[in-house]
Amino acid sequence: MEAAPSYGRPSALGGGGRRFFELTVTLARSEFKLRYFGSVLGYLWSLVRPLLFFGVIYFSFVKILRIAKTPHYGVYLLTGIVLWSYFTEATGNCVNSLVVREAMLRKIRFPRMVVPLSVSLTAIFNLALNLLVVLAFALADGVTPTVRWLEMIPIALGFIVLATGFGMMLSALYVSFRDIQPIWDVVLQIGFYGSPIIYVAANYDKFAAGFEHIALISPPATLLTQMGHAFIDPAAYPPAATAAGGWWPVIIAIALIPAVFALGWWVFTRAAPRVAEEL
Repeated sequence: MEAAPSYGRPSALGGGGRRFFELTVTLARSEFKLRYFGSVLGYLWSLVRPLLFFGVIYFSFVKILRIAKTPHYGVYLLTGIVLWSYFTEATGNCVNSLVVREAMLRKIRFPRMVVPLSVSLTAIFNLALNLLVVLAFALADGVTPTVRWLEMIPIALGFIVLATGFGMMLSALYVSFRDIQPIWDVVLQIGFYGSPIIYVAANYDKFAAGFEHIALISPPATLLTQMGHAFIDPAAYPPAATAAGGWWPVIIAIALIPAVFALGWWVFTRAAPRVAEEL
């Protein structure tokens, strides 16, 4: 038998730019409200986890082991945890985003790309609110505001583009390969300990020779290293190019961000017309 024509299948995009934007925002806003519906603390629950994690690591490294002696290490650690928590939330929630919305995907015709983008947008809401807490903590810790703080905008955008690219790709692959979720959980664990969140680029000289050249190829590692230089203290936290021992690891890391987004877009748009059939 010949395959059924695909012209009638819902695509990743469609319906006009305005409708696409409105659907994405509406779905993200609804999910954000439903997540904390009936909760006494509401949004604060999204802040409790990174704050508790920050407290455990800070108390262990600074108060007990006394390993971290970098100025404003607490600000660096909290900012890194908040940015990584966004990346974990956005990508982790995208993995099964299509599967958990199976009923909606089967009954309603709408651009499928709305689903992973709305999940990423919901995580962005949390990121924006959490960064306000980070800002207050930094000012309370004595970090001086400078014009370099503007670099936090492209740094945050880098995380958003990277997480959205992975989210699109993972959500499409999970429909056919359910092993994606446990594999990605392991990848996130490796990424956390392999990225300069607990440690900082200023301490790379304590690791094996050449480690910084490999570590800074990772986009999160480059973005986090540059975050310390731009947001906290340029003297104590070297820029990413200096920490990497040259520009080529940084160039590769930055180039990987749009590359991952483009790959995720391509994978999702190819899989979108068949999503409802494979669920």
